[in-house]
Amino acid sequence: MAKPLVSLDDFEQHALRNLDRNALDYYRSGAQDMITLRENQRAFDRVFIRPRVLRDVSTVSLSTTILGQHIASPICIAPTAMQRMAHPDGELATARAAERRSTCMVLSSWSTTRIEDVAVGSGVKWLQLYVYKDREATRRLIERAQDSGYTAIALTVDTPFLGRRLPDIRNRFRLPPHLTMANFVDQGKAQVGAADNASGLAAYVASQIDPTLNWSHVQWVKSVARIPVLVKGILTAEDARLAVDAGVDGIIVSNHGGRQLDTVPATIDVLEEVCRAVDGRIEVYLDGGVRRGTDVFKALALGARAVFLGRPVLWALNYNGEDGVVEMLDMINEELRLAMSLAGCVSVTDITRSHVTIPNQPRL
Repeated sequence: MAKPLVSLDDFEQHALRNLDRNALDYYRSGAQDMITLRENQRAFDRVFIRPRVLRDVSTVSLSTTILGQHIASPICIAPTAMQRMAHPDGELATARAAERRSTCMVLSSWSTTRIEDVAVGSGVKWLQLYVYKDREATRRLIERAQDSGYTAIALTVDTPFLGRRLPDIRNRFRLPPHLTMANFVDQGKAQVGAADNASGLAAYVASQIDPTLNWSHVQWVKSVARIPVLVKGILTAEDARLAVDAGVDGIIVSNHGGRQLDTVPATIDVLEEVCRAVDGRIEVYLDGGVRRGTDVFKALALGARAVFLGRPVLWALNYNGEDGVVEMLDMINEELRLAMSLAGCVSVTDITRSHVTIPNQPRL
């Protein structure tokens, strides 16, 4: 009899045994020496919970809102590209799981399933966006998302070029020939083939993504979009203030899963800095390294409105498709519920800065 899965790490161990090398290394690798990739998880271990007791935690609610929309839990699904490499149902399975658990899914522009197909259902969905050199291609993505019922655009701002990911270079990463970047099939931008002594995706980004990306592009996206616009990839107070000044509706504190510039800080290490700079004017979210319910608790205590899971969704998808993602979400939500109970919190609004301590924390 197979051993039961009891942690999010167990889903990853299954994927390590079952995914092909091209897909596995693409999903799990970070930039260069992968220092930031490792730090994203390790940094949570440096934050300690200060529990309150005798609080009557017989009833605990995880529900919250993001950009005014109700979700059952502050644990959401981050954009991860090319999910059909993990499971034949790919993004469709992930979207169905998110809807079953009443949480938000952010669809990657580089999805292997069309925006319109993923939109089926009533769940909260955002679109992650890259700015292409072909401005009309970018405009069409925004308009298609809006027309399909997506309720926000998450503009990735940390990828004028692709980070140097050594496993992908060694493997000469390419999208399997039976798959495409489904949102670009009619525009000649759907294939990611192998490149000579390089990652095919790095070559794709260099040829297609606009390296002049700057704050004027944020304004342009806002001018096209009729729905809220967030920026994903902020790591400093300085950029957080500029984002507020630019009129964005939210910030996702993210280092792209440690996949862009190696040795930048872990996201949990800079979350409080960003939240202090924003000072409550817009909502702040976090992705990167979240693997336990206690990680979610710590992020909320340091100011995040919600967190987004990336790789754990891919591992769960590979494990058992839609049902695997539901199982993974249930597991980490129950871990959060237990952490809140043992810390004396009956709602996410009860979780405050006083519930965590960071020994030897440098002054911001």
